[in-house]
Amino acid sequence: MATITATQTLPVAAPSKLRNRVLWTLQIVLGLFFVIASGLPKFVGQADAVRIYNEIGWGDWFRYFTGLVEVSGGIGLMVARLSGPAAAGLSITMVCAAATQAFLLGAPGLAIFPLVLVAVFAWIAYERRASFTTFTDLVK
Repeated sequence: MATITATQTLPVAAPSKLRNRVLWTLQIVLGLFFVIASGLPKFVGQADAVRIYNEIGWGDWFRYFTGLVEVSGGIGLMVARLSGPAAAGLSITMVCAAATQAFLLGAPGLAIFPLVLVAVFAWIAYERRASFTTFTDLVK
């Protein structure tokens, strides 16, 4: 009996030079935002972050976990090999943030910003899709 295995991978086109610059600018700005303005305040116990997570009712552990996810994602955006998976992970995180704003905190108007970020992160993940194969090579 013959066994056929497919091992051919399709080449992934690299973004153009201008698109690459735009992507790196977005990745660095958003990465710094998620590390400095979004993730770190959750670790240091900023009053607004503590109040919001108390309203959610999941306690400090969830605030620290969310801060860890955001800081890790922000750093990952700024590392070439991790940029695609980090953008994909942050897009999932932002979907959860939008759902939290809309349903748990009762502020659907505040869900718009995370949803815009979902679109931006999905675009970055798509453009950096070549880094997914690099990422899977790293974890093997």
